[in-house]
Amino acid sequence: MMGFYHERSSFLSQMKERSIDCHPGLLNQRAVATRQKSNSRERRPRLTKGKSQAMRQASPRFALDHLAGSRLDVRAFFALARDQGLTDILFSNSFAPGMAASARGMPASDVRSAAAEAGVTIITVNALQRFNEWTPARQAEASKIADYAADCGAEALVLVPVNDGSWPANAERHGNLPVALSALKPILQSRGLIGLIEPLGFKTCSLRSKKEAAKAIAAVDGRSVFRLVHDTFHHTLAGETFFSCELTGLVHISGVNDPTFWIYPNRVLGGSDNGSQIRALLDGGYAGPFSFELVEEVHALDDLAGALAASIDLIRRDY
Repeated sequence: MMGFYHERSSFLSQMKERSIDCHPGLLNQRAVATRQKSNSRERRPRLTKGKSQAMRQASPRFALDHLAGSRLDVRAFFALARDQGLTDILFSNSFAPGMAASARGMPASDVRSAAAEAGVTIITVNALQRFNEWTPARQAEASKIADYAADCGAEALVLVPVNDGSWPANAERHGNLPVALSALKPILQSRGLIGLIEPLGFKTCSLRSKKEAAKAIAAVDGRSVFRLVHDTFHHTLAGETFFSCELTGLVHISGVNDPTFWIYPNRVLGGSDNGSQIRALLDGGYAGPFSFELVEEVHALDDLAGALAASIDLIRRDY
């Protein structure tokens, strides 16, 4: 049964003191956006539930990533979540390798009905790719995916930057980010959605830094609309020291067994520096969900449910 790897690399032990921008009183303030469509509905916010300054989330609240159960049909995946005692879902309506055929292109209304029957909440839909390369085609794609996310009952849409090494680190690249956020802002606001920006630590990525993303959010006055995804893998891989609990909307837990790899190192149910990152986020007042970000080898485990249960239990015992 797979749990967490406890090794700590010399790379991680040499990381400097982190710069933590955590203000629990301002934490995770939900946008008061109202869907401007005829099928408007009341939302039950789970993604950005705030805490008072006197409160700390006692232990991580887990959500189940659809890719962890990508070989299951949608209803079986929702059942897997409930069997783990989880009610929050990260949904992926994609053609990812191994994704069950019934999840591909499944109508949003059917997904929403299945979620209601299972008693689960879809907190995110994954994802708008290359979001910071804003074009008329990207705008149309964003509107279509945002419609799907809102119609299936999701609270947020994950935004993934260009990650093919084609963008140099120059002023043009930096300028593209606020342009994209400015254009996305009304698309998300009109549907009552949060945009979750996911910087990737790979050297090929056009947006590696959460700090850069936070500055762009501030530049477009987007704090009511945008949040950050804090991925423990990408945080380590990028050598980041920046935390912003106030802006964090979702945490992915994944392992970096050898951070010297520049792309696609092993990612397991846990790994090197997860503990200190999780503790820093909780201590800073982060009150949102945590999920496991897994590679294909983990998706194919014979006892995925047992592996998930063991890993969740191990983390909860530590907090």
